[in-house]
Amino acid sequence: MPNPVPFNEALLSTVGTPQQAQLLDSSPRSRVWRVRLTDRRLVIVKQITDDGDPGADASTRFAREVAGLRLAGRGSGPAVAPAVLATDAPSRVMVLEHVEDLGKTDDWMPGYAESLARLHALTGPADAGALPVFSGPTARDAESFLALAKALDVPVPSTVPDELAGLLERLDPTRHHALLHGDPCPGNDLRTADGVRFVDFERAALGNGLIELAYFRIGFPTCWCAMSVTAAPLAEVEDVYRTTWRDLTGKDVPGDLADACAAWLIQGDALVERAHRGTADQLARVPAEDFEWGNASARERLVHRLGVVADMTRDHDHLHAFGRLSSALADRLLARWSTLRPLPAQDARPWY
Repeated sequence: MPNPVPFNEALLSTVGTPQQAQLLDSSPRSRVWRVRLTDRRLVIVKQITDDGDPGADASTRFAREVAGLRLAGRGSGPAVAPAVLATDAPSRVMVLEHVEDLGKTDDWMPGYAESLARLHALTGPADAGALPVFSGPTARDAESFLALAKALDVPVPSTVPDELAGLLERLDPTRHHALLHGDPCPGNDLRTADGVRFVDFERAALGNGLIELAYFRIGFPTCWCAMSVTAAPLAEVEDVYRTTWRDLTGKDVPGDLADACAAWLIQGDALVERAHRGTADQLARVPAEDFEWGNASARERLVHRLGVVADMTRDHDHLHAFGRLSSALADRLLARWSTLRPLPAQDARPWY
């Protein structure tokens, strides 16, 4: 049969010869095949393409994903990612262990949280430079958020600019070295008999693990399938994460979860899919248009995030005024656009 997958001679020698190949659904940033070799083994072949990410060229994304996967694969406990079997850097091809996904489960979040903590705990200060530092909010994001309040005629308390400046200082990712997945969305988590394994490490980085633990509260900000997790399920997954981290590192999780949630709130790029990030001031669009992404609109995502931050910062030492502003902005959005829907609950997550 013709060889539909991009195997060069080195890969054929190292991995084996493809016998059957099935092209799988993937983002525009890559092509992915499930391949059965002539010895009957299954592998996954992924080739990074030139499309879908204006912020990084394909070779950079390839190197970043391979580095993230290799760091994720060095733990001694149950695996949290597929093993890298071979690579062809010039063609941006990686051959990965095939992981059988057990499929849908009603109680998916605790296992996800445990594996997320185990992933984050795999790296430390000695790994500085192995991956890019996580790219969080900037002063421009803070300015855009304040401009949104002005555009919606919501008064900004006088101390908020200083609170935002302090937030950006506390969020400095260079002080943290957790192995971040970069896009831990439903579909990038595979359920196995030994726990959840993550795939698609194209945005892997080093930073504070709370940035990704915040996904549960803030509504899965980099994902097309926004979700709201509240009450007992939220408390359980956060406890699982913190307990797992403490068991592995002997320390409490560093940082402040309220800071991590505020970080996602002020980033307008977290309202749009990756192909549109860095192309416009997304928060500036909100007063004039309610643009859709996946299962929720920009205003619906924003109202959820505003409410989360308002609730978390009522008694916060450093974000009290920012929390009051968030509450007022949420009220203004809901008053002006009364048909905005709450985000779907966690049991509405998609399964692939």
